[in-house]
Amino acid sequence: GLPMGLLLLILVAFITGMHSMISYNIITGDTLTKVFMRIQGVGPGNILTERHFVIMMSTLLFTLPLSLYKDIAKLGKVSLLSMLLTLAILITVVVRAATLGPQIPASDGAWVFARWNAIQAVAVMSFAFICHHNSFMIYGSLREPTLSSWSLVTHVSVGSAVLVSAVFAAAGYVTFTGYTQGDIFENYCRNDNLATFGRFCYGVSIITTFPLECFVTREVISNVFFKGELSNTTHVIITLVIVSAATALSLSYDCLGIVLELNGILSAIPLMFIFPAACFLKLSDGRWFRGENLIPSIILAAGVCVMIIGLIMMVLFPQDCSHGAEMFYCTVSNTSVPSTTSPNTGLQLMNATQNTSIF
Repeated sequence: GLPMGLLLLILVAFITGMHSMISYNIITGDTLTKVFMRIQGVGPGNILTERHFVIMMSTLLFTLPLSLYKDIAKLGKVSLLSMLLTLAILITVVVRAATLGPQIPASDGAWVFARWNAIQAVAVMSFAFICHHNSFMIYGSLREPTLSSWSLVTHVSVGSAVLVSAVFAAAGYVTFTGYTQGDIFENYCRNDNLATFGRFCYGVSIITTFPLECFVTREVISNVFFKGELSNTTHVIITLVIVSAATALSLSYDCLGIVLELNGILSAIPLMFIFPAACFLKLSDGRWFRGENLIPSIILAAGVCVMIIGLIMMVLFPQDCSHGAEMFYCTVSNTSVPSTTSPNTGLQLMNATQNTSIF
């Protein structure tokens, strides 16, 4: 049988992939329903505004067919499309930070540097940067799988991800402060055309990312139960089971923030902080917290602390979730619009900026 350590690592990788697919489906349901609402003649009660229907259709038409590929390199062009869409989404969020942000009142204590529960954000940020579970598959797909080319790929990809994430976080929080939802597009009003374009790009980008996680979970099952060899029939059956399970779970729960936090605590933090540091210390002859073992020891201790504290805080202080409801600043009758203008004038300015289409 497989060593216990390897089994634990494989289990965490499997959980990461499943959690990611569930998260992606929730995002698809949240974003594309609001996109369809902007279509003429599609109103509340229409089947296109039902998140369950949208998730099912996106699964059957896009994510399942893409997930049936055997070679991860086949997804190269799809991943490129996802990157280009991410840039379009980033531009949308930055533009709205400048045009919509001043119209939304800041929450209480919005500019306090950090609160005592900031550790909850570490889990979500860890999930945002988790790529360890599919690194071997991506390495194997390189035209020249050498350490130098792999080093270039990892530094460029993670570096660009840090930059994009920082801009997203800053622009999003400046716009909505303490009202920011786990899915930032839940914050934008439904009649915002630019945000609708951003939602469309976001939904398509997420749909094209879903297959990468399916590849990982299928690879785990293949290695554990089939010694890495899958016939065409078994390949299709396992893919159907994985995608069906992820879809069923995403249909039963619709709050993204908690799913992201749970994934970060249970899988991202162990994969990023605990396992690599523990392996290094296990293979090292020196003592912990001495010499070259100092940094791995600190990383291991920090990972364990964040995992335990984050899990406790997630249970005691669960994140709020709007569940697709319009935010208070989107309602015409709301009087919480900043008092620098009259309520009606403020809403007119808001509507003017919201109806600016990227087209």
